[in-house]
This record gives sequence, C-alpha cells and structure tokens, in this order.
Amino acid sequence: MTVSTADLKITWEKLPDDFILDEEPVENIDQPLLAAALREILEIAGLILQGILVASNMGVCATVEGKLVVKAPDWFYARNVQPLPAPEIRRSYTPNLEGEIPDIAVEFLSATPGDEYSIKPTFPPGKWYVYEQILRVPLYAIFAPSAGLLEVYRLNSSGRYEVQPPDTNNRYWIAGVGLFIGVWHGTKAERTGYWLRWWDESGQMLLWGAEMVERERQRADRLSAQLRAAGIEPEA
Repeated sequence: MTVSTADLKITWEKLPDDFILDEEPVENIDQPLLAAALREILEIAGLILQGILVASNMGVCATVEGKLVVKAPDWFYARNVQPLPAPEIRRSYTPNLEGEIPDIAVEFLSATPGDEYSIKPTFPPGKWYVYEQILRVPLYAIFAPSAGLLEVYRLNSSGRYEVQPPDTNNRYWIAGVGLFIGVWHGTKAERTGYWLRWWDESGQMLLWGAEMVERERQRADRLSAQLRAAGIEPEA
C-alpha cells in the first residue's frame, strides 16, 4: 500500500490537560475482551515490567504541522515509558516525549472495514497513515476476530508498511515483546471464537490465569489418583 507524503513537521507535545478526548463507542463488543486477554497473558507471565506500557483505546499523540493528532489503537505495547508522578493518571501517551514509539499497534477489524486501512493524509488523517507516516510504528497488526485472520505489516527501509509472511506455525515474531503472536480458537469466559495469543521462543503457548488454575487442578487429580493406586489416601 503506497502513500505519497511530503516532509512533515512533527513535534511531540503532551496532551493538554483540558483536551477533550473523543469518546467513540466500541464497534465490536469482542474488542475489549480480546485486548484484555492479550494483556493478561503478558501480566501473568511477569512480562509487564517497569517502563512498559500496554494499553487499549488510549490516545497516542503527535503534533503535525501545528495540529494535534490523536489515534487510539485497540491495543499497543511501548517500552522505556516514564512513570507519571502520583496521583496523576495516564490518559494519553506521547512517544519521544514520554517513552519510545510503540513496538506494535493492533487493530481489531470492525464489521465494516474502514479506518484501519485508511491512508487519508488530510486532517484528521487515517490510522494507517498515522501509524506508518507520523508515528512510524515498526509493526502494525490487523486482526479480524470473526474470521480469525491476522495481518502483520512491518515498516521497511523505505518507511512503508509491507505485509509480513507468518512462520511455519502461522505465527509472527514480535521482537520488541520477545514473543510470537498468533491466532488460537477456543473458549475464554463467555466467548468462544478466535483470539490472539502469545508463544515463547520454544513454541510454548503462554497461559491465561484460568488455564493455569485448570492445569494445576488436573495435576493434583493425577497425583491423587497415583496415591490411591498405591494404597495411600491423599489428604483432603
């Protein structure tokens, strides 16, 4: 996908305290579940360390030709993020001022594809244009939950997004996170369908909390069965 752009004057300024963020309704009720599940795995695995910001629907800011541009990815991951002084609450994120450019931005495709692929350069610019030409996010992922299709685009040496092929396991290596991302089908809580999940370098899928609890229950059941087979009644 080609975008023709002139040189842009981009500065990095904090969102004004009195700035009113657009409260756009979530187009798909699955989006909050998908975003939370993607974060939960990292949190349980102890991978959200100090200086890492994992957020969904948080405005990422840049000032272009004197105009503030704010886009809110459905999910993003950034490193070396400066902590806020207490009791301030983060309501937006300005790269190059507060931390690094996000390593990856993820959009969950709505029923009617639109802004996820928008290369509109005029104000307000489209998401694709902002991620590629303004923020220059190294990896941009677009996930269609209903079909289980994941597209990953990498910023090439020419500063354009080009589609990345998956590996033999149909997963994508996300260097900034240090994990593979891919599609998994199954049930979590009240939702059965396609999810985005993380795998480590050895190919092991990282587990959600409920899965870890179930794994431990099964392990305990196997141990109890082995003890009973040996004539030992396990303690309650």
